[in-house]
Amino acid sequence: MFNFIQTASDPSSAARTGVITTDHGQIHTPIFMPVGTVGSVKGVYHRDLKEDIRAEIILGNTYHLYLRPGLETLRQAGGLHRFISWDRPILTDSGGFQVFSLTPIRKLTPDGCTFASHIDGSRHTFTPENNVDTQRMIGADIMMALDECCPGDAPYDYAAKSLRLTQGWLERYLRHFDETEPLYGYEQTVFPIIQGCVYPDLRRQAAEHALSFDRGGYAIGGLAVGEPTEKMYEMLEVVCPMIPQDKPRYLMGVGTPANILEGIARGVDMFDCVMPTRNGRNGMLFTWNGIMNMRNRKWADDFSPIDPDGASFVDRMYSKAYLRHLFIAGEMFAAMIASEHNLAFYLDLVRQARAHIEAGDFNRWKEVTVKRVMTRL
Repeated sequence: MFNFIQTASDPSSAARTGVITTDHGQIHTPIFMPVGTVGSVKGVYHRDLKEDIRAEIILGNTYHLYLRPGLETLRQAGGLHRFISWDRPILTDSGGFQVFSLTPIRKLTPDGCTFASHIDGSRHTFTPENNVDTQRMIGADIMMALDECCPGDAPYDYAAKSLRLTQGWLERYLRHFDETEPLYGYEQTVFPIIQGCVYPDLRRQAAEHALSFDRGGYAIGGLAVGEPTEKMYEMLEVVCPMIPQDKPRYLMGVGTPANILEGIARGVDMFDCVMPTRNGRNGMLFTWNGIMNMRNRKWADDFSPIDPDGASFVDRMYSKAYLRHLFIAGEMFAAMIASEHNLAFYLDLVRQARAHIEAGDFNRWKEVTVKRVMTRL
Protein backbone atom coordinates (compact mmCIF):
# COMPACT_ATOMS: atom_id res chain seq x y z
CA MET A 1 0.00 0.00 0.00
CA PHE A 2 1.25 3.50 -0.89
CA ASN A 3 1.82 5.63 2.17
CA PHE A 4 4.04 8.42 3.53
CA ILE A 5 5.36 8.86 7.04
CA GLN A 6 7.20 11.97 8.22
CA THR A 7 10.20 10.95 10.32
CA ALA A 8 11.93 14.22 11.33
CA SER A 9 11.65 17.99 10.94
CA ASP A 10 14.02 20.93 11.13
CA PRO A 11 13.27 23.42 13.93
CA SER A 12 14.27 26.52 11.93
CA SER A 13 12.62 25.78 8.56
CA ALA A 14 9.86 23.70 6.98
CA ALA A 15 12.35 21.00 5.96
CA ARG A 16 11.46 17.44 6.90
CA THR A 17 12.41 13.83 6.25
CA GLY A 18 10.06 10.98 5.52
CA VAL A 19 9.56 7.58 3.94
CA ILE A 20 7.27 6.81 0.99
CA THR A 21 6.31 3.14 0.71
CA THR A 22 5.31 1.63 -2.64
CA ASP A 23 4.95 -1.94 -3.86
CA HIS A 24 8.36 -1.62 -5.53
CA GLY A 25 10.16 -0.37 -2.43
CA GLN A 26 10.69 2.57 -0.13
CA ILE A 27 11.77 6.11 -1.01
CA HIS A 28 13.52 8.24 1.62
CA THR A 29 12.67 11.92 1.36
CA PRO A 30 13.77 14.52 0.48
CA ILE A 31 14.64 12.66 -2.72
CA PHE A 32 15.91 13.52 -6.18
CA MET A 33 14.59 11.38 -9.02
CA PRO A 34 16.84 10.84 -12.07
CA VAL A 35 14.94 11.43 -15.30
CA GLY A 36 14.60 8.37 -17.55
CA THR A 37 12.58 10.01 -20.29
CA VAL A 38 12.22 7.09 -22.73
CA GLY A 39 12.95 4.32 -20.24
CA SER A 40 16.64 5.05 -19.71
CA VAL A 41 18.66 7.59 -17.76
CA LYS A 42 20.89 8.77 -20.60
CA GLY A 43 24.38 7.31 -20.54
CA VAL A 44 24.01 5.50 -17.19
CA TYR A 45 23.81 1.75 -16.55
CA HIS A 46 21.04 0.54 -14.24
CA ARG A 47 23.77 -1.16 -12.21
CA ASP A 48 25.38 2.21 -11.55
CA LEU A 49 22.01 3.86 -10.87
CA LYS A 50 21.50 1.35 -8.08
CA GLU A 51 24.98 0.77 -6.67
CA ASP A 52 26.90 4.01 -7.24
CA ILE A 53 24.26 6.73 -7.62
CA ARG A 54 21.89 4.90 -5.23
CA ALA A 55 18.72 6.07 -6.94
CA GLU A 56 15.60 4.93 -5.09
CA ILE A 57 13.16 5.98 -7.83
CA ILE A 58 13.39 7.13 -11.45
CA LEU A 59 11.03 9.13 -13.63
CA GLY A 60 9.59 8.15 -17.01
CA ASN A 61 7.82 10.41 -19.48
CA THR A 62 4.29 9.59 -20.60
CA TYR A 63 4.45 11.64 -23.82
CA HIS A 64 7.66 10.01 -25.05
CA LEU A 65 6.79 6.47 -23.98
CA TYR A 66 3.35 6.78 -25.58
CA LEU A 67 4.96 7.71 -28.91
CA ARG A 68 7.70 5.07 -28.67
CA PRO A 69 8.02 2.24 -27.97
CA GLY A 70 4.22 2.62 -27.80
CA LEU A 71 1.61 1.22 -25.49
CA GLU A 72 1.20 -2.18 -27.11
CA THR A 73 4.92 -2.93 -26.73
CA LEU A 74 4.80 -1.91 -23.08
CA ARG A 75 1.69 -4.02 -22.47
CA GLN A 76 3.28 -7.10 -24.05
CA ALA A 77 6.41 -6.54 -21.95
CA GLY A 78 4.35 -6.42 -18.75
CA GLY A 79 4.85 -2.70 -18.11
CA LEU A 80 7.80 -0.35 -17.96
CA HIS A 81 9.46 -2.01 -14.95
CA ARG A 82 9.87 -5.28 -16.82
CA PHE A 83 10.59 -3.65 -20.17
CA ILE A 84 13.61 -1.78 -18.79
CA SER A 85 14.57 -4.30 -16.05
CA TRP A 86 14.09 -1.85 -13.17
CA ASP A 87 12.67 -3.26 -9.93
CA ARG A 88 12.46 -0.04 -7.90
CA PRO A 89 9.71 2.61 -7.95
CA ILE A 90 8.92 4.62 -11.10
CA LEU A 91 7.01 7.90 -11.40
CA THR A 92 5.51 9.08 -14.69
CA ASP A 93 4.52 12.64 -15.49
CA SER A 94 1.34 13.44 -17.40
CA GLY A 95 2.99 14.52 -20.65
CA GLY A 96 1.49 17.99 -20.26
CA PHE A 97 4.85 19.76 -20.09
CA GLN A 98 6.09 18.05 -23.27
CA VAL A 99 2.94 19.05 -25.14
CA PHE A 100 3.61 22.62 -23.95
CA SER A 101 7.32 22.64 -24.79
CA LEU A 102 7.88 20.28 -27.74
CA THR A 103 4.89 20.60 -30.03
CA PRO A 104 4.45 23.77 -32.07
CA ILE A 105 1.02 22.52 -33.19
CA ARG A 106 -1.39 21.83 -30.35
CA LYS A 107 -4.99 22.56 -29.47
CA LEU A 108 -6.34 22.64 -25.95
CA THR A 109 -10.05 22.16 -25.32
CA PRO A 110 -12.14 21.08 -22.33
CA ASP A 111 -12.16 17.60 -23.89
CA GLY A 112 -8.36 17.25 -24.00
CA CYS A 113 -5.22 18.16 -25.88
CA THR A 114 -4.54 17.43 -29.55
CA PHE A 115 -0.91 17.66 -30.59
CA ALA A 116 1.52 16.80 -33.36
CA SER A 117 4.26 14.28 -32.62
CA HIS A 118 7.73 15.82 -32.59
CA ILE A 119 8.94 12.59 -34.26
CA ASP A 120 6.83 12.36 -37.41
CA GLY A 121 4.16 15.06 -37.19
CA SER A 122 1.34 12.56 -36.66
CA ARG A 123 -1.69 13.84 -34.74
CA HIS A 124 -2.63 12.49 -31.30
CA THR A 125 -5.03 13.43 -28.52
CA PHE A 126 -4.60 13.15 -24.76
CA THR A 127 -7.84 13.21 -22.80
CA PRO A 128 -7.96 12.75 -19.03
CA GLU A 129 -9.43 9.30 -19.58
CA ASN A 130 -6.95 7.98 -22.12
CA ASN A 131 -4.10 9.54 -20.17
CA VAL A 132 -5.12 7.36 -17.20
CA ASP A 133 -5.21 4.34 -19.53
CA THR A 134 -1.79 5.25 -20.94
CA GLN A 135 -0.20 5.48 -17.51
CA ARG A 136 -1.92 2.27 -16.43
CA MET A 137 -0.29 0.62 -19.45
CA ILE A 138 3.11 2.08 -18.59
CA GLY A 139 2.64 0.84 -15.03
CA ALA A 140 4.30 3.55 -12.94
CA ASP A 141 3.95 3.38 -9.16
CA ILE A 142 3.10 7.10 -9.06
CA MET A 143 1.09 8.72 -11.86
CA MET A 144 0.61 12.44 -12.53
CA ALA A 145 -2.80 13.78 -13.51
CA LEU A 146 -3.14 15.42 -16.94
CA ASP A 147 -2.62 19.17 -16.77
CA GLU A 148 -1.75 22.18 -18.86
CA CYS A 149 1.65 23.59 -17.99
CA CYS A 150 1.02 27.33 -18.00
CA PRO A 151 4.01 29.52 -19.03
CA GLY A 152 5.69 31.24 -16.11
CA ASP A 153 5.17 34.69 -17.63
CA ALA A 154 1.51 34.20 -18.54
CA PRO A 155 -0.88 37.09 -17.79
CA TYR A 156 -3.44 36.56 -15.05
CA ASP A 157 -6.42 35.97 -17.37
CA TYR A 158 -4.59 33.26 -19.29
CA ALA A 159 -3.37 31.61 -16.07
CA ALA A 160 -6.91 31.59 -14.64
CA LYS A 161 -8.34 30.07 -17.83
CA SER A 162 -5.54 27.48 -17.88
CA LEU A 163 -6.23 26.56 -14.26
CA ARG A 164 -9.93 26.03 -14.95
CA LEU A 165 -9.00 23.69 -17.80
CA THR A 166 -6.60 21.74 -15.56
CA GLN A 167 -9.20 21.48 -12.80
CA GLY A 168 -11.82 20.13 -15.17
CA TRP A 169 -9.34 17.59 -16.50
CA LEU A 170 -8.39 16.59 -12.96
CA GLU A 171 -11.98 15.77 -12.00
CA ARG A 172 -12.39 13.53 -15.05
CA TYR A 173 -8.94 12.00 -14.60
CA LEU A 174 -9.61 10.97 -11.00
CA ARG A 175 -13.07 9.65 -11.82
CA HIS A 176 -11.62 7.39 -14.52
CA PHE A 177 -8.67 6.41 -12.31
CA ASP A 178 -11.10 5.25 -9.62
CA GLU A 179 -13.11 3.28 -12.18
CA THR A 180 -10.08 1.35 -13.49
CA GLU A 181 -7.58 -1.09 -12.01
CA PRO A 182 -3.80 -1.55 -12.28
CA LEU A 183 -2.77 -4.00 -14.99
CA TYR A 184 0.28 -5.68 -13.51
CA GLY A 185 -0.64 -6.78 -10.00
CA TYR A 186 0.67 -3.89 -7.91
CA GLU A 187 -0.83 -0.65 -6.67
CA GLN A 188 -0.62 2.66 -8.50
CA THR A 189 -1.35 6.02 -6.95
CA VAL A 190 -2.02 9.40 -8.58
CA PHE A 191 -0.81 12.87 -7.63
CA PRO A 192 -2.94 15.86 -8.71
CA ILE A 193 -0.82 18.73 -10.07
CA ILE A 194 -1.30 22.14 -8.46
CA GLN A 195 -0.98 24.89 -11.10
CA GLY A 196 -1.76 28.63 -10.92
CA CYS A 197 1.33 30.24 -12.43
CA VAL A 198 2.84 33.00 -10.21
CA TYR A 199 -0.48 34.23 -8.78
CA PRO A 200 -0.99 33.40 -5.07
CA ASP A 201 -4.79 33.41 -5.25
CA LEU A 202 -4.77 31.00 -8.19
CA ARG A 203 -2.28 28.74 -6.44
CA ARG A 204 -4.51 28.67 -3.35
CA GLN A 205 -7.56 27.88 -5.49
CA ALA A 206 -5.64 25.10 -7.24
CA ALA A 207 -4.42 23.62 -3.96
CA GLU A 208 -7.87 23.70 -2.35
CA HIS A 209 -9.41 22.01 -5.38
CA ALA A 210 -6.71 19.31 -5.58
CA LEU A 211 -6.78 18.67 -1.81
CA SER A 212 -10.53 18.12 -1.90
CA PHE A 213 -9.86 14.75 -3.57
CA ASP A 214 -7.58 13.41 -0.79
CA ARG A 215 -4.95 11.59 -2.86
CA GLY A 216 -1.67 9.94 -1.89
CA GLY A 217 0.43 13.01 -2.62
CA TYR A 218 0.46 16.29 -4.52
CA ALA A 219 2.67 17.78 -7.23
CA ILE A 220 3.45 21.46 -7.68
CA GLY A 221 3.75 22.18 -11.39
CA GLY A 222 4.27 25.16 -13.65
CA LEU A 223 7.38 26.45 -11.88
CA ALA A 224 10.89 26.89 -13.28
CA VAL A 225 9.22 27.61 -16.64
CA GLY A 226 10.30 31.22 -17.12
CA GLU A 227 9.30 32.97 -13.91
CA PRO A 228 11.89 34.62 -11.60
CA THR A 229 13.38 32.25 -9.03
CA GLU A 230 12.04 34.30 -6.14
CA LYS A 231 8.52 33.90 -7.55
CA MET A 232 9.00 30.13 -7.50
CA TYR A 233 9.98 30.25 -3.83
CA GLU A 234 7.02 32.53 -3.09
CA MET A 235 4.61 30.03 -4.68
CA LEU A 236 6.12 27.21 -2.60
CA GLU A 237 5.54 29.27 0.53
CA VAL A 238 1.89 29.63 -0.50
CA VAL A 239 1.24 25.99 -1.44
CA CYS A 240 3.39 23.78 0.80
CA PRO A 241 1.74 24.77 4.12
CA MET A 242 -1.65 23.92 2.63
CA ILE A 243 -0.69 20.30 1.89
CA PRO A 244 -1.23 18.00 4.90
CA GLN A 245 1.81 16.70 6.77
CA ASP A 246 1.00 13.10 5.86
CA LYS A 247 1.20 13.74 2.10
CA PRO A 248 4.41 14.00 0.05
CA ARG A 249 4.97 17.22 -1.92
CA TYR A 250 6.61 16.97 -5.34
CA LEU A 251 8.09 20.02 -7.06
CA MET A 252 8.21 19.14 -10.75
CA GLY A 253 11.21 19.84 -12.99
CA VAL A 254 13.44 21.60 -10.44
CA GLY A 255 16.36 22.29 -10.60
CA THR A 256 19.79 23.58 -9.55
CA PRO A 257 21.38 22.42 -6.27
CA ALA A 258 20.38 25.77 -4.77
CA ASN A 259 16.77 25.35 -5.97
CA ILE A 260 16.61 21.91 -4.37
CA LEU A 261 17.95 23.04 -1.00
CA GLU A 262 15.67 26.09 -0.96
CA GLY A 263 12.74 23.86 -1.93
CA ILE A 264 13.54 21.47 0.91
CA ALA A 265 13.66 24.42 3.32
CA ARG A 266 10.10 25.28 2.24
CA GLY A 267 8.77 21.76 2.77
CA VAL A 268 9.23 20.00 -0.59
CA ASP A 269 9.89 16.24 -0.48
CA MET A 270 10.47 15.17 -4.10
CA PHE A 271 12.37 16.68 -7.05
CA ASP A 272 13.32 15.78 -10.61
CA CYS A 273 15.25 17.58 -13.32
CA VAL A 274 17.22 16.81 -16.49
CA MET A 275 19.92 19.29 -15.43
CA PRO A 276 22.42 16.79 -13.94
CA THR A 277 22.53 14.67 -17.08
CA ARG A 278 21.91 17.35 -19.74
CA ASN A 279 24.48 19.75 -18.29
CA GLY A 280 26.84 16.86 -17.62
CA ARG A 281 26.76 15.82 -21.28
CA ASN A 282 27.81 19.37 -22.13
CA GLY A 283 30.74 19.41 -19.71
CA MET A 284 29.22 21.09 -16.62
CA LEU A 285 29.91 19.31 -13.34
CA PHE A 286 28.27 20.08 -9.99
CA THR A 287 30.62 19.38 -7.09
CA TRP A 288 30.84 19.99 -3.37
CA ASN A 289 33.35 22.78 -4.08
CA GLY A 290 31.45 24.46 -6.90
CA ILE A 291 30.58 24.24 -10.59
CA MET A 292 33.21 23.24 -13.15
CA ASN A 293 33.20 23.62 -16.94
CA MET A 294 35.33 20.66 -17.94
CA ARG A 295 36.14 22.15 -21.35
CA ASN A 296 38.14 24.97 -19.75
CA ARG A 297 41.89 24.97 -20.38
CA LYS A 298 42.54 25.30 -16.64
CA TRP A 299 41.78 21.60 -16.09
CA ALA A 300 44.14 20.30 -18.79
CA ASP A 301 47.02 19.65 -16.37
CA ASP A 302 45.00 19.09 -13.20
CA PHE A 303 45.53 15.46 -12.24
CA SER A 304 43.58 15.66 -8.99
CA PRO A 305 40.34 13.66 -8.63
CA ILE A 306 37.20 15.03 -10.27
CA ASP A 307 35.63 15.69 -6.87
CA PRO A 308 37.65 14.69 -3.79
CA ASP A 309 34.50 15.02 -1.64
CA GLY A 310 32.23 13.27 -4.14
CA ALA A 311 30.08 10.22 -3.45
CA SER A 312 30.67 8.42 -6.77
CA PHE A 313 33.49 6.01 -7.54
CA VAL A 314 34.15 7.97 -10.77
CA ASP A 315 35.04 11.01 -8.64
CA ARG A 316 38.11 9.23 -7.29
CA MET A 317 38.90 6.98 -10.27
CA TYR A 318 39.39 9.70 -12.90
CA SER A 319 41.22 13.03 -12.90
CA LYS A 320 40.00 16.41 -14.08
CA ALA A 321 42.65 16.38 -16.80
CA TYR A 322 41.49 13.03 -18.14
CA LEU A 323 37.82 14.04 -18.15
CA ARG A 324 38.65 17.30 -19.96
CA HIS A 325 40.66 15.32 -22.53
CA LEU A 326 37.62 13.09 -23.20
CA PHE A 327 35.35 16.09 -23.73
CA ILE A 328 37.79 17.83 -26.07
CA ALA A 329 38.22 14.57 -28.00
CA GLY A 330 34.45 14.18 -28.36
CA GLU A 331 34.53 10.81 -26.62
CA MET A 332 31.10 9.54 -25.46
CA PHE A 333 32.71 8.23 -22.28
CA ALA A 334 33.01 11.86 -21.13
CA ALA A 335 29.23 12.27 -21.08
CA MET A 336 28.84 8.97 -19.23
CA ILE A 337 31.33 9.92 -16.49
CA ALA A 338 29.88 13.43 -16.12
CA SER A 339 26.28 12.18 -15.99
CA GLU A 340 27.10 9.57 -13.37
CA HIS A 341 29.04 12.09 -11.30
CA ASN A 342 26.28 14.73 -11.42
CA LEU A 343 23.53 12.30 -10.51
CA ALA A 344 25.61 10.89 -7.65
CA PHE A 345 26.19 14.46 -6.45
CA TYR A 346 22.46 15.27 -6.53
CA LEU A 347 21.58 12.10 -4.63
CA ASP A 348 24.34 12.80 -2.12
CA LEU A 349 23.04 16.36 -1.74
CA VAL A 350 19.60 15.15 -0.65
CA ARG A 351 21.15 12.45 1.60
CA GLN A 352 23.23 15.12 3.34
CA ALA A 353 20.13 17.28 3.62
CA ARG A 354 18.28 14.42 5.30
CA ALA A 355 21.14 13.95 7.77
CA HIS A 356 21.15 17.64 8.71
CA ILE A 357 17.37 17.75 9.07
CA GLU A 358 17.62 14.82 11.48
CA ALA A 359 20.46 16.60 13.32
CA GLY A 360 18.35 19.76 13.60
CA ASP A 361 20.82 22.09 11.88
CA PHE A 362 19.59 21.95 8.28
CA ASN A 363 18.98 25.68 7.84
CA ARG A 364 22.49 26.68 8.98
CA TRP A 365 24.04 23.97 6.82
CA LYS A 366 21.90 25.00 3.83
CA GLU A 367 23.03 28.64 3.96
CA VAL A 368 26.70 27.62 3.80
CA THR A 369 26.19 24.84 1.28
CA VAL A 370 24.23 26.89 -1.27
CA LYS A 371 27.09 29.40 -1.55
CA ARG A 372 29.68 26.63 -1.71
CA VAL A 373 28.11 24.42 -4.39
CA MET A 374 26.96 27.29 -6.63
CA THR A 375 30.40 28.94 -6.84
CA ARG A 376 31.87 28.93 -10.36
CA LEU A 377 35.34 27.40 -10.32
